[in-house]
Amino acid sequence: PDMVLDLPEDFFQKKHEQYPQLTLDECRYVWTGEAFYARLLRFSGLLMHASCVEKDGYAYLFSAKSGTGKSTHTALWLKAYENTRIINDDKPAIRKINGRFCACGTPFSGKYDISENVQIPVRALVFLQRGAENTIERISPDRAIPLFLSQTLRPPVAEVMGLMLDTLGELLESVPAFRLTCNMDISAAHTAFRGIEKFYQQNGEQYED
Repeated sequence: PDMVLDLPEDFFQKKHEQYPQLTLDECRYVWTGEAFYARLLRFSGLLMHASCVEKDGYAYLFSAKSGTGKSTHTALWLKAYENTRIINDDKPAIRKINGRFCACGTPFSGKYDISENVQIPVRALVFLQRGAENTIERISPDRAIPLFLSQTLRPPVAEVMGLMLDTLGELLESVPAFRLTCNMDISAAHTAFRGIEKFYQQNGEQYED
């Protein structure tokens, strides 16, 4: 394995005593995930609070505050399009592999526990918000950085924070970010997909179906 996490059981017991509102299993889930993310940063990787859907070999990540409707939106993609599946419904990893950023399934997959052990090239990062009408716009890396930082763990150690920012900078230079305002109608999935692909077509890259 690339990494091994070896957290002793008494560590989780102490966390459970410190946070009695969490069950012991929830403590294992939370702090194993935190340890995984800290190690992932040393492998050109990031963890993003998002629901990630694959369509025809490309990964699309939808991120927002809990309760906004990330899982609801990606479920619309499964209804709207064939050849789609959920890669991870809560905390996919984004890792640079052979010079390309890929979305990867992780064991940290939220309340629905949906995740696939795959590596799929990332097509777009989408920051979602609720609205009556469906609209999508490209946003600059500068605008995307604070949105991304609000949906990931920020390491307390300066060196590790530097690793995260370096990787995030590379990610936003190579993968476009968008803001999607959407309702819960299936047309929201069409708006998102068509808006992303329109950007690629305008920049000279065709969608390979």
